[in-house]
Amino acid sequence: MTALPIRFVLVDTSHPGNIGAAARAMKNMELTELALVRPRQFPHPEATARASGADDVLARARVYGTLAEALAGCSLVLASTARERDHYYRVLDVRAAAARAVAECAAAPVAIVFGGEHSGLSNEDLQPAHALLRIPTGAEYASLNLAMAVQVVAYEILRARGEATPPAPAREQPLADAPAMARLYEHLEAVLEEVDFRDRTQNGSNLINRLRRVFQRAELDRNEVNILRGLLTAVQQRRRRAGELAPPAEKSA
Repeated sequence: MTALPIRFVLVDTSHPGNIGAAARAMKNMELTELALVRPRQFPHPEATARASGADDVLARARVYGTLAEALAGCSLVLASTARERDHYYRVLDVRAAAARAVAECAAAPVAIVFGGEHSGLSNEDLQPAHALLRIPTGAEYASLNLAMAVQVVAYEILRARGEATPPAPAREQPLADAPAMARLYEHLEAVLEEVDFRDRTQNGSNLINRLRRVFQRAELDRNEVNILRGLLTAVQQRRRRAGELAPPAEKSA
């Protein structure tokens, strides 16, 4: 079988052996796209030793300074996490997530993001995700080793690939990738500031995060992002014209 365009993205990996073991798990399940964001040690002899025959996957692995760079070109983004998050995120069981990834990657590359060994993905790392991926475990001890988590997800992808997975609904345009969504959020935040629409909560940081989650759940395509960017630009232009036409303020005596 031809390798699927599904990118496994490992963020802040501490142990090089886990990188090698992840590469081996991917090759077992006919996956080849490995991206590493800020790995502590790579390349490293232990990574090569643990890859054990998956040297080609390891050799092709790309290293990035930011998660946004690693997600460039990907449409659907799924974030693997065992921690409880707030209820504004859509959560998919690993089997459902794998089926969704297989269906979506026919149109555009898909990314599955894994966090580091000690603390997993940060809230900031979750921002580009359209949904969270959850691997069911026993209640007493839910933490999986990073390479084990990669193995489970890779297996479910191979399993979904072998089943009669319904194709994803046809799209006029692929989903907007993470950099395009990041530019939308920057634009939106700037316009909110210009129109003085501010977060009135105590810590003043929830508004833009809530809006991010709304748009991530909506799974916007490229055209929809362009429409929203055009709308925001129109708001900015209208405000500037209104400012130019407004009479100058009278000077006090």
